[in-house]
Amino acid sequence: QVQLIESGGGLVQAGGSLRLSCAASGRIFSNYVMGWFRQAPGKEREFVAAISVSGGSTHYADSVKGRFTISRDNAKNTMYLQMNSLKPEDTAVYYCVADSDSSWIMRTSQYEYDYWGQGTQVTVSS
Repeated sequence: QVQLIESGGGLVQAGGSLRLSCAASGRIFSNYVMGWFRQAPGKEREFVAAISVSGGSTHYADSVKGRFTISRDNAKNTMYLQMNSLKPEDTAVYYCVADSDSSWIMRTSQYEYDYWGQGTQVTVSS
């Protein structure tokens, strides 16, 4: 089992920045592919970004490419999402996810991830 706890959400003006963190406990963090999803009110959950076990490979949704950066610190069992140039359409609950399959293949479906955090709210005002 892996427990995931997100933090760092909040209210920010358009154009601002936030940094989300995801602290993991349980199994060996460095064996898991990690990622972020988000869900806006009335919309389906969507993929945001993913990172390989080493942190050397990343993948982003087109909607956040160039603005968001995913990273991880395996020594601290923590993953991050640096969000810059935020837009009102980035408003959503952001979820940290983990997949026990350590192979690096692009996983953009929510059904490909085994573990989920409770989510943290990000609100971007215009």
